[in-house]
Amino acid sequence: MNLYLRLLMTLLRAWRAPRLSPGDTLERQLRVLPNDLDLNGHMNNGRYLTIIDLMLVEYFVRTGFARTMLRHGWRPMAGGSLISYRRGLQPFEGYTLRFRLDATDSHWNYMRFEFVKGDKVCAAGYMKGAAVARSGLVPNLESYAAMGLPLPAGELPVPVRDWIAAEQGVMRAAW
Repeated sequence: MNLYLRLLMTLLRAWRAPRLSPGDTLERQLRVLPNDLDLNGHMNNGRYLTIIDLMLVEYFVRTGFARTMLRHGWRPMAGGSLISYRRGLQPFEGYTLRFRLDATDSHWNYMRFEFVKGDKVCAAGYMKGAAVARSGLVPNLESYAAMGLPLPAGELPVPVRDWIAAEQGVMRAAW
């Protein structure tokens, strides 16, 4: 139930907040809640990705991507995530979550995120997502054009290229 409440609060905040452009950093001050904890008494590793999903919802609403997807009958789809944990977040501890679009390729959008406490990074990584239609993944040229935006230019950052290579190896080795 708590996650539905957080989703509702995220949507309400996003609808009232100023618009973002792709590449803008979304920064949010958050706190570890009791239901975020695992048996070790710190934030559960799966909860980090749930919080990232909520940031993605806010990012979609504030960039106009949510409206474009609804208008075209597209759905958002996560394609994977890469996260490294360095420091635990304790009960009721405050932290900053930074989130931004870092790169795109023909279909995928690579979002960088960092969970920061003070000047120390607690966890960081990437998640990739795309728009999907009944016919399959929507090319980024089409989805950005539907929003009236140019496709962000630039090469994939080295960590993203390394992640893609590792992901291909993992999928080739799948049972």
